[in-house]
This record gives sequence, structure tokens and C-alpha cells, in this order.
Amino acid sequence: MDIQSASSVVLQALTQATSQDTAVLKPAEEQLRQWETQPGFYSVLLSIFNNHLLDVNVRWLAVLYFKNGIDRYWRRVAPHALSEEEKSSLRAGLITNFNEPVNQIATQIAVLIAKVARLDCPRQWPELIPILLESVKVQDSLQQHRALLTFYHVTKTLASKRLATDRRLFQDGFLNAVFERLKQFLECCRQFGPGSLCREKLEKTIILFTKVLLDFLEYHPWPFIPLIQRSLEFAVSYVFTEVGEGVVFERFIVQCMNLIKMIVKNEAYKPAKNIEDSKPENLEAHKIKTAFFTHQTLTEIGRRLVSKYFLLTEEELTMWEEDPESFAVEETGGDSWKYSLRPCTEVLFLDIFHNYSQTLTPVLLEMVQNLQGPSNVEDPVQMLMKDAVYNAVGLAAYELFDNVDFDQWFKNQLLGELQISHNRYKLIRRRVIWLIGQWISVKFKPELRPLLYEVILSLMQDPDLVVRIETATTLKLDILSSETEQFLPYLESIFSLLFQLLQQVNECDTKMQVLHVISCVIERVSIQIRPYAGCLVQYLPILWKQSEEHNMLRCAILTTLIHLIQGLGAESKNLYPFLLPVIQLSTDVSQPPHVYLLEDGLELWLVTLENSPAITPELLRIFQNMSALLELSSENVRTCFQIINAYIYLSATDFLQNYAEALCRSFCELLRDITTEGQVQVLKVVEIAIKVSPVLGSHMFQPLLPAVLRGIVEGERYPVVMSTYLGVTGRILLQNSGFFTSLLTQMAVEYNQEADQLLGSMIEMWVDRMDNITQPERRKLSALALMSLLPSDNSVIQDKFCGIINISVEALHDVMTEDPETASFKDCMLMSHFEEPKLTDDEEPPTEQDKRRKLVSVLPVFIKGHRCCTLLLMTHATKWLLLMRYNGFWYSTLQLIGQIELTPLLLQFTN
Repeated sequence: MDIQSASSVVLQALTQATSQDTAVLKPAEEQLRQWETQPGFYSVLLSIFNNHLLDVNVRWLAVLYFKNGIDRYWRRVAPHALSEEEKSSLRAGLITNFNEPVNQIATQIAVLIAKVARLDCPRQWPELIPILLESVKVQDSLQQHRALLTFYHVTKTLASKRLATDRRLFQDGFLNAVFERLKQFLECCRQFGPGSLCREKLEKTIILFTKVLLDFLEYHPWPFIPLIQRSLEFAVSYVFTEVGEGVVFERFIVQCMNLIKMIVKNEAYKPAKNIEDSKPENLEAHKIKTAFFTHQTLTEIGRRLVSKYFLLTEEELTMWEEDPESFAVEETGGDSWKYSLRPCTEVLFLDIFHNYSQTLTPVLLEMVQNLQGPSNVEDPVQMLMKDAVYNAVGLAAYELFDNVDFDQWFKNQLLGELQISHNRYKLIRRRVIWLIGQWISVKFKPELRPLLYEVILSLMQDPDLVVRIETATTLKLDILSSETEQFLPYLESIFSLLFQLLQQVNECDTKMQVLHVISCVIERVSIQIRPYAGCLVQYLPILWKQSEEHNMLRCAILTTLIHLIQGLGAESKNLYPFLLPVIQLSTDVSQPPHVYLLEDGLELWLVTLENSPAITPELLRIFQNMSALLELSSENVRTCFQIINAYIYLSATDFLQNYAEALCRSFCELLRDITTEGQVQVLKVVEIAIKVSPVLGSHMFQPLLPAVLRGIVEGERYPVVMSTYLGVTGRILLQNSGFFTSLLTQMAVEYNQEADQLLGSMIEMWVDRMDNITQPERRKLSALALMSLLPSDNSVIQDKFCGIINISVEALHDVMTEDPETASFKDCMLMSHFEEPKLTDDEEPPTEQDKRRKLVSVLPVFIKGHRCCTLLLMTHATKWLLLMRYNGFWYSTLQLIGQIELTPLLLQFTN
């Protein structure tokens, strides 16, 4: 196609193809489609979209046709592929200038250049990257922007190539150049002082280059193996030798330390436990690391980390004096090691120490030995060094377990240092109490605990706020790993000091930290907190009001309230004027704070119900929030079901009369789209309602029950769901037989059967699927429910007699245990109204809900007294055995019945 003669023809077709008139549009598109395979067509398109005088829509369409043609015809093996001569001409034309004025067209041109680069760069198009780099340096802002835009798309496309040869080419051409560029930029930093504009731009560029290395290492560890040696040499030389003096800056140090850390810790660079199972790449990387991390190198890294990077800086010491709360709660968790120097150095130290502990342990112990005895308060360097070394010993506590006798060290030196009250020694007091916290769960004798509590009492009254906050944190770690009995003598004093500290601090983060300690104390001592909780109970409403704009602090308050309610038990009712509005706000999805407070608010709601001695109108009213919560169907739905159960146990009549109708509607909606586990949870709520209030529960949840019977009759395929169906039906049959009869009649109409026929089908399925029920109490419930039918003269029930007796005997076998006192068997589930649980020292006293559950459990499945329902039902079974003369069953069943001391009753009956 001759360009000169064809340009006007193609331009006309493109113009027509932009028309809104289909009569003009369709022929033009067809003509353009035919030209796609004509030689020279794409050269014409290039000349058209490079002509800025033409209509924008025409140029836009030309770019799109060109871009689509690359996908179809650029590869050499493609049908109607472009000739090499034309492709060479097109490549040259694409990068002649970068001055496209229209942003959308410029983006499309950058994308199509990247598409060509993916296929041809660098082999057929070696000049692309150099030209882009030169174009980026020009002063014209438009040309610079367009070149950068193109460079971005080209780099992104080249980096996405998957073939090993392409990746290696990209790596050799780009990644290896990173190190040289970094060195050049770092040397340039020597010429510009901190704070200058040039230095600032240099530092940003250096960080971008190091990020390239870190990202490549993180996402492509195997291809990075050839770069391990060079990366370690580069990072270690600048961070741990004099090479970096005067040029390194904090963010660069963090990046280099992260590079070392990721290489040391990377599982891809470690051999398998069984060397024979290791991949060659594993062994190669491990060999490179082993050769680099010599004894001398590791020693130098270890010493420099502790003696240089662990030292508190002037900025940190100033913060200690001017803003002690910010210093005490400085963020060191999560991903802070990726961005902040102190957590970064500590994480690197931990990883290197863990991987090379045999080399580094003697180095660290020597540093400890050199600092024995109290430090000179007039020597700040020595004080800072001891703080750094103690920090290292605390971080490496687990690695040093066999090398440090911490108990002796605590008694012989650390205890004495805690007693030095000089103001400048606060640095060491704070570090020592932190160090003890690190070792408490590693190696600390129980008999030393009282001595530690004396120290904590003293330090909680230290003049320095940072020391007091650190002491509280250590107390939390101790509480989590110690016996409660040793702590109780100190509870009143320490709790009072913690409360004082909570009032003394001002920052939200600090209050959260102290509240967390208080929560741990309350959780650990449980009801023992009751005599001392008054001050906290009075202060929490004030703190809640003050924290209106600080939802995370309110979360901490909710957590504290949860443990406080558990400790106060029934006495928690005195908190209701404050507590119930807090629950109302936290669980109201129409209120913005619920995003932060919902999870803890639901837990507090549940704990409040479990420990409530009686229902109140205000407590009942909060349930209005539940419908919206169930609609969320979030991960909190299980807690919602627990709350509903707690209301039923607390006051079934009041609750069901007020909310059962709305709750039933919510359950119907849930059951339409819910997991098997969710179905079970819903039905368990229904079962508990029927168990606690047989008449009202059956009536209020009646819309859900036909599906239950339908599931039994049709043989629900999921065993856990079938087991729940049988549990619900067993409750109704056993505790509300009249309602069961009416429900069965209703279902018979649906199935177009007689009620007796449907009952027979249900009993047959029940007996057949009894093995789906795994819990002994549920098996016993089913047996009792079916046996309650035996007194009937119904012929259908008589026909199922053998199956019912068979599963009943199996259920009895499941629940029978031998009584060592009488040498006879008894039902292990029998309990009286007056049995009190015997608690061990480690067990918590029962909540109010535990007591309510026990009272509810004294029902037909568990009851003991007036001959016991189990015994009476077995009497009915025996009556039928005698009448029907099932000799084999009679013998085996009579044996079992005799073992449970029914013989006198049976003899009475048979006489």
C-alpha cells in the first residue's frame, strides 16, 4: 500500500467509522477490516495518529486499530504477519517524539509501545530503553511526562514476562545496574548536607531503588539467588562498616537491614531437614549465605547491632523527658519493622541470633560480663550501653535459656539495680523490669514471685512515669504466666496503684495499655476482685464519656467491662445504668461507632446476660438491636445466637412474648441462605426455647417446625442437621405431646396421608437414623421421646415396637455407669435439684446462667426423683414386652433393667 496515495483513503474510512450513522459506519468498518492485512496499512495509521492537526476521534480510532493489529499480526508466526522491514520502520516511528497533547491518546500510544516492547525488546529493539531514558531528561515538561508514561508501561510489561530467558535478560539488564546506581547516588549524598533539596531527592531515589530489590526478593526468591552475595555485601558494608559513615540515612538503613533479614530468614534459602530432600537452589543459596556469614562477620554485625543501633538516641531520650507517654507506648509491633529503625534492628537481631546462636551467644554473654555491677550514674555512655545489652538479652531470652541462670542473676544483680533510686538510674530500672518481663515465661522460679511482686509494688510508685508504665506491662506478662494464689496477697495494693496510673496518664494509647493490664488482672483473679472494684466501677463511666472521639479506647473499656462483669457476677446489676446504654450503642448498626465496637459490644452483652440475676425491662429492650444484626450475617452471628439463648434461659416467657415473632421471621430469612452449621445453630435456639418453655416455645416457633418434620420424613442427608431435627422433635414429643399431634396432622394434609401413616414413616426414619446422633444425652432424649409413644394402642406404634425398644436399650447402654459403692449400674445423667458442683482450685464458679441451665436440665432427660421418667418409660416398655412375648428382647432388656434396680418396680407391675 503506497502511503501517499493511501493516506487520504484510510483517513476518509476512519472519519466515516467515527460516524453515528450506521449506514456510513458499517461499510467503513468493513473496509478497514479488509485493509488490516495489507502491507503498509499500519504505517498509514502511524502517520495519521501522529498528525496532531487531525480530528481527535479519528486519531483515537487509528491508535486503537494499530494496537489491535499488534496483537494479531506482529508475531512472525502469525497469519498475514507484518514484514520485518515494516516493523522496523514502525518501531522507529513510534519513538521519534513524545509530544502527544491529548492524554487519552498518549496513554494508548504508551500501551501499544509496551506491547511491541514485550515482543521485540531488547533483541530487535535495543534502542528503546536508552531513548526513553534520554527523553526523560529533557526540560520540556510535556515530553518528559509522555516519556515517563511510556517508560512506566514498558517496564511494567517487561517485568511481567514469564519465560526464564526473558526474566534473566531483564534481571541482567536492570537489577544488576541497581547496585551501581545506588553506589553512585550514595556517593552524591556526600556532596549535599542533610536538609538540602538535592539530598532529599537523592534519598527518595535511593529508597525507590532499594524497594526494587526488596520486592524482587519477596516475590521472586529463586531468581534472586544470583544476587544474594552482592546484596549482602552491599547492605552489610554500608550499615555495619565505616563505608556508610556520612552517607547513610535512617530509611536507607531500615531498607538494608530488611534486605539482610529477608535473606537470612527466607525458607527458600535453607536446606531441608533431610539434606537429600533439598532442591539444588536451596543448597546453592545456603552455600552462599554460609560463605558470607563467617564468624568474624557475624561477630561484627552482632556487636554493632547492640552497641550502635540498640542505643537510645538523643531524640528518644528527649521524648522520654518531654513526652513520656509517647515514649512508653511507641509502636513496635505488627509491620513496624518494615519502616521504623528500632523495631527493624530488634527484628534483625532476633533473626540473626536465632539462625547463628552458637556464634553470637558467646559474644552477647561477654558484653553482659563486661557490665557486671551497678553502673556509674555519672557515665551516660555506660548507662546507655547497659540498657542496650539488657535489651539484647531480653530479646534473645529463649535462645539463651541454657546459657543464663536468670534466677541467680535476678537475685544477685538485677534486684539490686532496681533498688537504686537515683533519677538518672531510671534508664536501668525501666530496662531491668522490662527484662524480667521477657524472662518470666522462659525461666523464673515460682518461689521468686513474691519478691517480684514487692519490686512491682515499689516501681509502681516510682517518680518516673515511663518506669511505672513499663512495670504495669511486666505485671501483665507475669499475671499471664503465674499462679493466682501467689498474687492474691498483693492484689489490693497493686490494683489500687494500677487504678491510680490509669487516672494519671492522659493519652488514649497509654490508657488502653493500662486498661489491658487491669483487664488481665481482673480476668485472672475472677471473683476475688469484688472488694476492690468500686473505684474502677465509678471511673469507667467518666472515661467512656471522655473517649467519645476515640473508638479504640472505647474498645479497651468494653474489654475491661467484660472481665469486670465476669468477676462481679450477679453484683454486676448495679452497673446497669451505665452498662446497658454502652451495650445499646455498641451493638446498634445504625450508629457509626458500631464498626469499631460491635465485636466487643456483643461479647459484653452476652457476659451481662450470663451474669444477670433477673431480667429487667431495660435489658429486654436492648434486644431490639438483634434483627439488624442477624441481617448482617457476619462472623458475629454465632455470638448473636448465644445472646438469644441467654435471653431464653434468663426469662423465656418475657422474651418469647416480646420478640419470638420477629425472631422467627429473622430465622426464616436466615434459613433461606445459610450454611449447614448455621442451620444447626438456628435449630438449637428453637430446641432450647422448647426445652425451657415447651408450650410457648412450640407455639412461637411453629412456622419453622414443618421443615423439621419434613427433613426427618424425607431423610435429611447431613447427619448433624438430622441429629438436630430429631432433637427438636424429641423435645416437642416428650414435653408438648398435644402440639406434636396437631403438627403431625398438619403435615399429614401436606403429604396427603393419614396422620398414623406419616407417624409410622417418621418413626421408621428416626430409628434408622439414630446413629446420626452422637451425644449420649441426645440419644437418651430420642429414646425417651419414642418410648413415650408406647402406652398408645395405636397399631402403627405397635408395629414399630421392636425398633423403639432396640434403640432404647442401646441408649441405656450409652448412659449406664457402674456405681462402685453398690456394684450396680446407674444412669450417669441423673441429677437432683440439690446437687452442688464441686469445684477445683482452677475452675471458675458457676455464672447465673450456669445455674439456670442446671435448673432447666433437671427435666425428663436428667431428672431424679418420683421414680424417674426413665424408669417409668421402661415400665411401659416392659408391659409391652410381657404382652407381646418378645422372649429374646425380654431376656436382654430384663437383664439391663435389673442392673438399674428396676426389679421391685417390675415385680409390682407384673403382680
